[in-house]
Amino acid sequence: MRRLFYAIVLTAILSTSIGCIIPAFSGDRARRTQQLIFVSENQRQILNFWERFWHLDQPDHMAPQRVHGGVI
Repeated sequence: MRRLFYAIVLTAILSTSIGCIIPAFSGDRARRTQQLIFVSENQRQILNFWERFWHLDQPDHMAPQRVHGGVI
């Protein structure tokens, strides 16, 4: 019973702390900056990948306007 109490108290203490127990980025300032730049660049590219995957970057051929060499 006492172990269960300690486990609950420990869980409550760890769950109220800010952040993760295992840091996601390096403690070195220069390396952490480089890691954050890489992560933000990868997140910026997600939209371009998503549009290519669903072919949203292609012209819409069902539009009422002509898009290939015609007059709008």
